[in-house]
This record gives sequence, structure tokens and C-alpha cells, in this order.
Amino acid sequence: MRVLIAGGGGREHALAWSASRSPQVKEVFVAPGNAGTALEPKVKNVATSPDDIDSMLGFALQNAIDFTIVGPEQPLTMGIADVFKSNHLPCFGPNAAASQLEGSKSFTKDFASRHGIATAQYGTFEKVEPALDCIRQLGLPAVIKADGLAAGKGVIIAESIEQARSTLVSMLQDGKFGSSGKKVVVEQFIEGEEASYICLVDGQDIVALATSQDHKAAFDGDRGPNTGGMGAYSPAPVIDDKTERQILSEIIEPTVNGLAQEGIDYTGFLYAGLMIDSGGKAHLLEFNCRLGDPEAQPILMRLKTDLIDIVRAVRDRELRSIEIEWTPKAALGVVAAANGYPGQYRSGETITGLDFDASEDVKVFHAGTKAMDDGSVAVSGGRILCVTALGDGIAQAQSNAYQAISQIAIDGMHYRTDIGAKAMGHLQSKQ
Repeated sequence: MRVLIAGGGGREHALAWSASRSPQVKEVFVAPGNAGTALEPKVKNVATSPDDIDSMLGFALQNAIDFTIVGPEQPLTMGIADVFKSNHLPCFGPNAAASQLEGSKSFTKDFASRHGIATAQYGTFEKVEPALDCIRQLGLPAVIKADGLAAGKGVIIAESIEQARSTLVSMLQDGKFGSSGKKVVVEQFIEGEEASYICLVDGQDIVALATSQDHKAAFDGDRGPNTGGMGAYSPAPVIDDKTERQILSEIIEPTVNGLAQEGIDYTGFLYAGLMIDSGGKAHLLEFNCRLGDPEAQPILMRLKTDLIDIVRAVRDRELRSIEIEWTPKAALGVVAAANGYPGQYRSGETITGLDFDASEDVKVFHAGTKAMDDGSVAVSGGRILCVTALGDGIAQAQSNAYQAISQIAIDGMHYRTDIGAKAMGHLQSKQ
């Protein structure tokens, strides 16, 4: 079997690594991949952008690709799944209509409102003053979101009217996020703890993946600007059995049923970004239509079931027939970021220490890396690596991950030192 992975980040490295471990797979191609995917057994990089759907289709047809798994959001919202399906090529990911759940926050908020899904009060605006009026009504702090895709950086929590005004002006008038910010969603702020809940959907049936928790803020203590994610762990103790039942019954199931009622067929990963309040109730913050990054890395480290069996079950609409098995170990990933990220960052710096003697419980997933002609590896993106480790519990996984990342050197590199602290706090409070 030949598999094509669309994308070149840490999530795609994890998907390629997981797919390559399947005895059913002969070759895995990653478009465009990175320096890490190029080193994996049975894996080859392809110099094609995942957003160039015509080129992706041409490669898949010419190379007899049996299955394509789409990592990033942009090609999904552009309709890559529709194009591949029309050419009789299996493609793991929702179609363009379903991908509106991620591609437009106003679509998602309106959809949630229609189907009674637990989410914050909101308003959608294209002008600054009406948006400010809404913020005054909802109260401060207020959440301001660019309506379209913004690589995880289009969300600002405004603590004052002055900050709200400058944020709105930068989006709506100055074009900070281009066409993605021509419209904004203003939301009531919900106090709590963020968590990720990722499921598989085959159009009707739902199977949850292992729970996980991402860390969006750039710096320790959840301070600093939002990023694409600075680390994650699985499982997430903040989601207990009661909360999980509520997530399924009040968020996930109404979403899948509501899409079907509206004539939208959803297949693939469905990622709910949640806020868990002090009472343990989950509120929907956003939907993503793909596997999260960096959540993918610890989740796939824990996965024991063959990834190819899972994607086949979704393709054949037989999810109810598969039982996914997980290692009981915890997994934790720490993202190494470039100097200046998530703002303007430097690239080109050489990465050293990648050849450290790692145990089988440690895996360095590459993201913004590039293989150089002299055999070295250099920085080519804001999030460079996600150093991920297994352990007998979150504390050991955390220790293993930080021990591993300490072996790697990049000029100006920064990473959070508190990934896993929330999980251990929850576990201690339950003792």
C-alpha cells in the first residue's frame, strides 16, 4: 500500500511515522515533508505544496497512491477531499462544505446556535464600533477572533476597551490577517482550562481518540501571545468520565447529527477545542477539521492500533466495528520554537544534538526543519521540533521529554518549561 501525507509539520511527521509502522504500507510520501520525515524508514518527501491541489492530485494519480491523509487545514477548506473523491482516490479528511467548521468561525458559531451546542455568547462584525458595542455588553475580558484561518494566531483576549479597539482596527481596517480578518467574531470570555477532544467520524458514527491538552500561549504560566501550540500531553486529567459524557452528548453528537441534517457529510478527524469551567462543564471554543498539532504527536505515540486500519474503517464507514487500543503510558511533547516566534523569527540556524542516544520511549518529531547539502539540519519554521516521550504517568513522561530536549541546541531556541504541570495538579487534587 502507498500512502500520501499532505503537509510538512510536526503533525505530518507523526502521521508519516505512524503510517510507516504498518505492515500494510510499502511506501509513505510526504508533501512537502521536512528533514525528519526524510529520515524515516519507508518515507520519502515530495516537493509539492499541500495547497497545490492539482499537483497533489497529479502525484497521487501518477504514483498509484492508495490513500491520502490530509494534515493541515488549508487544503481541506480548499476542497482537496472533493477533488480526490471525484477522481476515485480515497482521501482522509472532510470535504469543503464540512471544513467550514474550521474555515469560518462565524459559520461554526451560527451552526452551534442552531443546534443548541454549548458555546459562549457571541456576535459577528465587519465594523469596529458595532463590535465594541458588543464587547461593552458582554463585558471584559473579551475574546476577539479573526473569522478565517490564521494559523492558530487569530485569537486575542482583550483586557480593556482600548486593547479591544486596537485589535479590531488591526484586523478589520489594517488587514493584519488578510481576508481571514475581514470579519471577526466577538465572544464572551469563559473562565476555565482549555482541552482538546479529538474524534474520528465516518459520517454517522463517532469514536473518540485519547484525550489530550494543548498549550497555546507562548510562555510559561499561559502568558504571552497565542501560538500554534507549544506542547501537549495525553491523557488529559481535566476531562474526567462525567465531562467526557457531556462533551459527547452536548457538543460532538449534536454537531455530527446537525451536519447530517443540513446535508453535510463529515468524515475524518473532528477536533473540538474546549474550555472546561470550574464545575467541569465543557464549552466549545472552536472546531478544527484535522488532527491537532502538537496533540498529534503524543496521541500517535500512545496509539497501538494500526493507523491504516483506522483510516480504512472511516473510509468504509465501519467505525463501529473497530476498537482502538492505547498504551496505558502517558505521552508528553514539548515544542522547541525559533527565536522570536510567534512573531518574526529567525531561520537558517543549525540544529545540533539531534543524534543523542534516545530510548524507544522518546521521539523527536520535526516541524520547521530543512535538510542542508552538508548533511546538517537547519531551522526553517517557527515551531522547529516537538520532542515527545512516553512514561509511566505524566510526571515520568515530562521528565523524559525535558531530558531529551536538553540534548538539543539551537541558537535562540525557546520552549515552555511547564508542559504537564496542569495535569499533575489535577492528579494531586484527586488524591
